[in-house]
Amino acid sequence: MKGSNAKDILVNNSNKEMSEMQTKNQVVDSIIQESLLTCIDLANSDLHQSALLLKKACLDSGFFYVINHGISKEVTDKAFEQSKKFFALPSEEKMKVLKNEKHRGYTPLYDQIPDPENQVQGDHKEGYYIGSEVPRDDPQWDRPFYGLNTWPNPDVLPGWRETMEEYHQEALRVCKAIAKLLALSLDLDADYFDSPEMLGKPISTLRLLHYEGISDPSKGIYGTGAHSDYGMITLLATDGVMGLQICKDRNAKLQKWEYVPSIEGAIVVNLGDMMERWSNGLFRSTLHRVILNGQTRYSIPFFVEPNHDCIIECLPTCQSENNLPKYPAIKCSAYLTQRYEESHLKFSSYKNKLE
Repeated sequence: MKGSNAKDILVNNSNKEMSEMQTKNQVVDSIIQESLLTCIDLANSDLHQSALLLKKACLDSGFFYVINHGISKEVTDKAFEQSKKFFALPSEEKMKVLKNEKHRGYTPLYDQIPDPENQVQGDHKEGYYIGSEVPRDDPQWDRPFYGLNTWPNPDVLPGWRETMEEYHQEALRVCKAIAKLLALSLDLDADYFDSPEMLGKPISTLRLLHYEGISDPSKGIYGTGAHSDYGMITLLATDGVMGLQICKDRNAKLQKWEYVPSIEGAIVVNLGDMMERWSNGLFRSTLHRVILNGQTRYSIPFFVEPNHDCIIECLPTCQSENNLPKYPAIKCSAYLTQRYEESHLKFSSYKNKLE
């Protein structure tokens, strides 16, 4: 299964002058198609065959589907049901668990602006972060990306925490299975990434998202602005409502965007910038965004990075005398902190412009 048949969706954008923020990206009439992504069966006993399929996908776009991943429909349905219950709460109740300094908790509408050069306002989404739960008696509990989560009042949302913790655990298991295929696809031992120094105590974040509204790229209005993910692997479960788009060539003068359709029972997977660094630019971390058509949309992305002290440097199989490392070595926590700070500076600059 390679995805559904391509069907064209006509997007009419005028050729008039855009706002000052968007002049560098002139929009013309274009055809947006559905992207035909590779589908990988995690129940396939032939790991090397799956690794070859994975490598092809990672060379092309870094986006693919996984099926037979082992996360039951019941677990996924419960996570979406509880997510909807949270976002349906009154604003004052949600603000009680506002995101803290460790990036745990609720993020309101317009809280993020990943593409400030082309967005006139923040993303049309609200979210909720749930990170790696590390108790206070753990010697590493105060590290920047570990710690305790912020949870809604159990009297208001009974069973909510347990549902999210179960999904978090299941999603991490799937990421580790994908990491084995990634290792094989890069001519490494299957357990290369599943070491104490890498995924032994990973930084893993579950995020609940709720979208509403209509996107208009010609006016700089998006569900989520164009960006690439920071980390290693992202899993994405959706409610089936179309919206996710990818751009395989970010440097093209006229960017071509393709929709990623939902496939029942499948999870969308994409690689992040960290994996691109590890592979010396061989594997792709691709730009993506969310375009809304007025339908309410829910999704659950799950992000995985290695532990804080893991050194991200060119893998031994991705370099040679004729292909030297393109990126300097950097500690995982330092890299993530740097990327978060860059994002914060962009958002602060955007807010200052508005003021």
